[in-house]
Amino acid sequence: MPPRKEFPWTKEQLTEKVRGAVKAYWRGRGGQFKQQGRKGVSDTGKRGEVTGGQHLNAILALLTEVTLAAGFSKEEIKLNLGIELPGYYRPQKRWDMIVVRDGRLCAAVELKSQVGSFGNNFNNRSEEAIGNSTDFWTAFREGAMGKETPWLGYFFLLEDAEKSTRPVGLKKSQFPPFPIFEGTSYAKRYEILCERLILERKYTKTALILAPRDRSVFQSMTSRAG
Repeated sequence: MPPRKEFPWTKEQLTEKVRGAVKAYWRGRGGQFKQQGRKGVSDTGKRGEVTGGQHLNAILALLTEVTLAAGFSKEEIKLNLGIELPGYYRPQKRWDMIVVRDGRLCAAVELKSQVGSFGNNFNNRSEEAIGNSTDFWTAFREGAMGKETPWLGYFFLLEDAEKSTRPVGLKKSQFPPFPIFEGTSYAKRYEILCERLILERKYTKTALILAPRDRSVFQSMTSRAG
């Protein structure tokens, strides 16, 4: 492992860097949507804003800075090539960033985001997070990625909007949901998801950021990390 270093930024400096990365995220989504419109490509709803490219690149760049500050080299941080890791239920899974030193997997990170369509996508995103980590740790248990336990991270950026922060009802069922979900918004449900992913050791750390689309209210951006 690299020698321990002092974190290079104050809490205020880190907040500003995250805020800048989130602003770049919104610029990228809007630009992708407009570019597809000029090309005559039409996607359903806001999906056109995410099918045009790597809209979380600014967040990934910030995570790379943090990893470099921790003592890893650029050569040890993989972002585009060689970021597939073996799975147990499938041959491989492509992660957003992995860190490898001397043939040892040190870390792997997954980045996700959601804008609009909160009801349609919450279960899908939850199933992805749970499934990917289960596949990862089972493959690790079976010896696919060495013997030293790697660090596994999950980052999620959610649009801070009226529909994502208002309470959502639960459907009647034969067996009721856990009480913790009563009267919760989708934002709160994502927070519970991230907390329980750590509690059940699915991920080493998780981070949830709520950020409004309107640039004039970026100051209200909140982060919840485990």
